[in-house]
Amino acid sequence: MPFDYDLDFKITDFRRHPELYRVGKGEQGVLLVEPYKSEILPHWRFRTPEVAQESSEQIYRLFLDYLRAEDFVGADMARKFIQMGFTRARRYANHRGGKKYDGPVPADKKGQSGAHGRAELPRTPEDPEKAAAAAIFKAKWDEAKRHPDYVRQRAEFEARYGK
Repeated sequence: MPFDYDLDFKITDFRRHPELYRVGKGEQGVLLVEPYKSEILPHWRFRTPEVAQESSEQIYRLFLDYLRAEDFVGADMARKFIQMGFTRARRYANHRGGKKYDGPVPADKKGQSGAHGRAELPRTPEDPEKAAAAAIFKAKWDEAKRHPDYVRQRAEFEARYGK
């Protein structure tokens, strides 16, 4: 099922109401789902390879903590932040300043990822530091999405909630 952007994210506690959570595609909801956003976001950084290494390891520790607690929503959110570390670092590696699309995000699409009809800007020469940061997050993302407890909990979550 697609991610439900119609929920009131300002008041919804997904730890108390996991049945409202939808995995969605990619990083959908990563900056919306509480209390996880507030728990994970302070650790999310990718400015340099060293910062990315520290950040990816800290978020992966949170990922493992959520798995141990059988908190799939938390684990999936940590996985999304790790994935976002990769995609954002790659964006900055390919587009100086991180601006990938021409023009602003349409008002009705704020908070959602995608081009939304905007043209992609030309790539700049690759930033090797951001590319290295992206590779660090990519390795952690691959590790997270293949983790046996994550795979099991995701299957159980989807079977239970149909999401």
